Amino acid sequence: MSGEGAVAQEAVAGRRTLERVPMLAPLGGRDFRLVWAGESVSLFGDQFHLVALAALVLAMTGSGLALGAILLAASIPRGLFLLIGGALSDRIRPRDLALASNVVRAAVTTLIAGLVLGARVELWQLAAAGVVFGTVDAVFLPAINTLIPRLVPVDRLGAANALMLGTAQLMGTVGPAVAGFAVAVVGPGAAFALDAVSFAVAALALWLVRGGTTATLIDAAEPAPASTSPGPATGEVIADPRLESSAPELPGAAAQSARVSIAASIVSGARTVMGEPVMRSIVIISTAANLAFTGPSVVGLPWLVLVHFDAGPVALGLVFAAFGAGSLVGVVAAGSLGRPRRLGFVVLMFVLLMGFGLAAAGLAPTVPVLAVVSAVTGAISGYVNVVVIAWAQARGSGDARPDDELPDAGRRDRRAAVAGDRIGRRRHVRDRAVRPGGRTRRRDRVVRTGDRRREAHDLTGSPAGSRARMPV
Repeated sequence: MSGEGAVAQEAVAGRRTLERVPMLAPLGGRDFRLVWAGESVSLFGDQFHLVALAALVLAMTGSGLALGAILLAASIPRGLFLLIGGALSDRIRPRDLALASNVVRAAVTTLIAGLVLGARVELWQLAAAGVVFGTVDAVFLPAINTLIPRLVPVDRLGAANALMLGTAQLMGTVGPAVAGFAVAVVGPGAAFALDAVSFAVAALALWLVRGGTTATLIDAAEPAPASTSPGPATGEVIADPRLESSAPELPGAAAQSARVSIAASIVSGARTVMGEPVMRSIVIISTAANLAFTGPSVVGLPWLVLVHFDAGPVALGLVFAAFGAGSLVGVVAAGSLGRPRRLGFVVLMFVLLMGFGLAAAGLAPTVPVLAVVSAVTGAISGYVNVVVIAWAQARGSGDARPDDELPDAGRRDRRAAVAGDRIGRRRHVRDRAVRPGGRTRRRDRVVRTGDRRREAHDLTGSPAGSRARMPV
């Protein structure tokens, strides 16, 4: 056996070993491994940015208002352009959008690091960088959430999301503590420089990604299907680049109808999301939760630690690390337990618990108590993030269980519709009994098949394969 063949067999054996652990199974695909590795490094760098920015602004001004203004400069464009970023992800390869976003963020962070190291940084420069970051994030977030479902099979979306979010929370556990120590020792300028390097590594990993279509794990001995290009016997599908190319030009009116404007796409997506009771409820709850929790988390915690308790960047890193550790526990729990059947009720209850945790953080008498409260709140946040994202992605792929997750009134309406179909079928069978004949029996089979299709359509709310986007 040749050396290359032995290496290929070892690679296949390694992937099959990963597949035995459900949460690690998505790592069997090369492209997902690259994205996961690159984003892990980038997320680790983000913790340096988070701690360094808070320490820098509060050291310059001592004002929580100033820190909030800097963060608001990033939040406003992120919220305004998020839907545009989602529409762009439908027109441009999400891998290319995410790659370009990381390149821009690496360049901006390098500039900020230079200004800080040269002692020339001013608040307006940080605010301008925040505007650029928020705009780029509005493109990156939909792109990366669109890319992940194209790299793993639908039945492994939950595991892939749990792995990505679990890694994010692991970086959120280790990174802030390391970042707090680094900021205390070498200063915020070096921390920004490390963040810039992490963006460059993530960009390189995305540049190496070949695919972007929905991955399908196949056995190494099986021939590759027509939709994949031939490759080495490594046990993974190599996506055909032609599948990622733009759609062919259509003649006449067909081409004109295919070129839907971004504005029309945004309006259509908004109507689709807001037209479904479950999606509408989740969007409203997610928006309210982000508005309520983001400010106190990213501004209130640094102010409490650095100003109120005067504890320094190391203590701030430990508080952020406690939140990350709790989030990791929640992510692992969500990946292990699976999706709850009554998703809306569970999300609502958990959001209420996060509200109590937020109030407890404001009343914490010491930094250790604040860290414990942050850990509990992080666990709730991590669990909710995994189950909601997995449900939304699976629903877009036609694999969700909307009837199990609708409010009680919605489920009663669905059951009424199904019951009506069943009554219709019984009436049809009774009519067939008085009109015997082979031709009538064949027509009856067709009608009953149509009834089953109509019943399935009623249960899903949309034909198979239709997609609905939920803002992240």
